[in-house]
Amino acid sequence: MPAAPQPASSASRPSSPPHTPIEILAAAVGAVVVPAEVGEHQLVSGVDLRAQAILGGDLFAALPGSSAHGAAFAAQAIERGASAILTDPAGLERIRTEFVLLPVPVLVHDRPRDVLGRLSAHVYGNPSEKMTVIGITGTSGKTTTSYLLDAALTAAGRRTGLIGTIETKIDGTRVPSALTTPEAPQLHALFALMVERGLDTVVMEVSSHALTLGRVDGTVFAVGAFTNLSQDHLDFHDTLEDYFLAKSRLFAADSRVRTHSAVVCVDDVWGKRMAGIAAAAGSKVVTVSVTDDSDWTVEDWEKDPAGTQTFTLITPEGERREASIRLPGRYNVANAVLAAATCAAAEVDVERAILGMAEVDVPGRVQRISRGQNFLAVVDYAHKPAAVEAVIDTLREQTEGRIAVVLGAGGDRDRAKRALMGAAGARGADLLVITDDNPRSEDPAVIRESVLAGALGVDSELRGEVRNVAGRGQAIADAVSWARDGDVVLVAGKGHETGQDIGGVKHPFDDRVILADAIDRRIGRTENEEARS
Repeated sequence: MPAAPQPASSASRPSSPPHTPIEILAAAVGAVVVPAEVGEHQLVSGVDLRAQAILGGDLFAALPGSSAHGAAFAAQAIERGASAILTDPAGLERIRTEFVLLPVPVLVHDRPRDVLGRLSAHVYGNPSEKMTVIGITGTSGKTTTSYLLDAALTAAGRRTGLIGTIETKIDGTRVPSALTTPEAPQLHALFALMVERGLDTVVMEVSSHALTLGRVDGTVFAVGAFTNLSQDHLDFHDTLEDYFLAKSRLFAADSRVRTHSAVVCVDDVWGKRMAGIAAAAGSKVVTVSVTDDSDWTVEDWEKDPAGTQTFTLITPEGERREASIRLPGRYNVANAVLAAATCAAAEVDVERAILGMAEVDVPGRVQRISRGQNFLAVVDYAHKPAAVEAVIDTLREQTEGRIAVVLGAGGDRDRAKRALMGAAGARGADLLVITDDNPRSEDPAVIRESVLAGALGVDSELRGEVRNVAGRGQAIADAVSWARDGDVVLVAGKGHETGQDIGGVKHPFDDRVILADAIDRRIGRTENEEARS
């Protein structure tokens, strides 16, 4: 009989999904069907790997995990209405110990995670094939490029979806998002919802975790874009080379998700190498750069003190197109060129796309906090050494004053970059305030000491003042108190985030709000002092 209808609360799923026989799904991924031994045969209309999120008619993906096997939650999934289960032989054995007779059919595969993406795509009718899906990967710039692209494509007449670090949007309307790239079942459900809503183009950030763990498997990418590569996520990847190879899965010949059209920024050696990998795979490759020879280049780059930048885009055909962006920094010009070239690869009107990029602001990316103060205050997501250096260099170009930088490093993450973060901040700042980021399960003081060691490792003649301040709010207040007329205060590391993870508890904390409050207190104190004088 047909699967039970899905409740309206399923906000990120299509309202009318396909209903697919289990045998068709099994054949699509090479799984073996162990039939149900009681009950009626049901069709599959959804998929999830969280038992508590199962809806009537769903396939429950009971995967082996690091601490528990998903099959341990099979009974909960079935109670919630699961019509079938995907698992491995060990999972089937565990399910058989719990049920005398199998109440639902079980798809058995030796490596169920490897096929979950493709299976999820089949469950929802392969929705990514019905849209132009653009994937953006790289270390820095994914979010900014995705925002520029979304605005550019909308201006060019496309109906767009956006999937990324800050938010997920469907035709401009925000929906909840927890991961840079959702797990495969949620991703394909989201694609199906976008198709149902009439969208024709999707811009999505594609993380190295997503590529490694198969979260984007089953996705058909029309265009893939690469920004750059620098040290990050070495808690997950063994080496920088492994990190690069994970990113290359969007372009490599042996990848299940290889894009056939690649747009690559070749401003670093990793980009040049990525362009070579894409070309060797037979993809159509377009290169962009603001520093080297490439298909798309830039001339007549100018910037104003407020951060707006104007430049001339030179297309592969030699056409000159005037462009501007509200975001400061040469790296944001590179992001804009990458976005424009990606629009061209997606066959949209580049002239209209360029106009769309001109008004883009990105939450937590060189975001100005203006409260009437006489110095520039900025919040940025820079949480990698290269990104910290880049944003400091950008701000240094804009000011003749001094720069204060507030930063830390996250706990339970890449420990090797902590000293590098400190060194990057110390080299660029007149005042570096080392403080807490998201310490998670670690001792914040220990993390700060690692960052401090890197800062103090910089020659004393090449660094400014360095402080170690417990408590991020106090550190921000110290930097604000230090600033004079014409100075810059940069709060780096958390950007758009609205919480701070301390000891496994997420506390409300938004750098933008805390910085604004600190400035307000300073202005209020100054006004009171002036009133008394």
